[in-house]
Amino acid sequence: MSSSEKATVTDAPTSASRSEGEGGKLFVVGLGLGDERDITLRGLDAVRSCQKVFLEAYTSILPHTNLQSMEALYGKAIVVADREMIESRPEEIIGPAKTMRVALLVVGDPFCATTHADFFIRARAENIPVEVIHNTSIMTAIGCCGLQLYNFGPSVSLCFFTEKWKPTSFYPKIAINRRQGFHTLVLLDIKVKEQSEENMLRGRLIYEPPRFMTVNTALAQLLEVEDSLRENVYNAQTKVVGMARVGTPSQHIVYGTMEQLLHHDFGSPLHCLVIPGTTHPIEEECLQLFSL
Repeated sequence: MSSSEKATVTDAPTSASRSEGEGGKLFVVGLGLGDERDITLRGLDAVRSCQKVFLEAYTSILPHTNLQSMEALYGKAIVVADREMIESRPEEIIGPAKTMRVALLVVGDPFCATTHADFFIRARAENIPVEVIHNTSIMTAIGCCGLQLYNFGPSVSLCFFTEKWKPTSFYPKIAINRRQGFHTLVLLDIKVKEQSEENMLRGRLIYEPPRFMTVNTALAQLLEVEDSLRENVYNAQTKVVGMARVGTPSQHIVYGTMEQLLHHDFGSPLHCLVIPGTTHPIEEECLQLFSL
């Protein structure tokens, strides 16, 4: 190899050493929980520096904003990345990041869903530099009800039941948490741009209206599973915390029995639920502030 060839190889920038002005880059930017203004200053700087901006819009939503407000503040046109793009056509987001700066906007914090970790892995496999800009998430903001974060066990997700499909995989996880005295965060299902079973089987791109599970529906399903499996993990008199629109000015928190909260109006989405484990006196004092 000649000296000139050696210099060419040695001087070639690597993915780790490329400056921000060279080549492409993928930013995965957390948006927080409320509206377009919850983005961090660092996240805003990153978005404004990008040539393409995508909004991941199927794992969660920002309840107090819309696409137009986001575009106005961020100064960028935003492409909505629905479930089909995220799961079936991720190259439409990762591909451009090989040669230009691309932002993927994520409600909450980027690494609170495996979907976003998959983008990180794919981009790194393509030698695309990735910068993750964190923000608040329901996984941390849930502490606003007064329960200490280090007393939570694994969280669970609750899907909408259908006549043919009523999964119960969450039930033993709640049971383990309660036996060990841990609190359980129950994340509630959302359906955005979903097809009905019939339309999916017929290959028709017709989508159902968005649906967001309420605390009331979640409690009804939890009690239905307890009534079916009868392992005495919880019952209608078990005290829980129902929460709506956490991290927004209209945040709503109520502490009471499952039976009481089953009929309480929590208002607009997004909702979540906590089943407390063993509580410290300070936690109990905080919970009483939200008691029915």
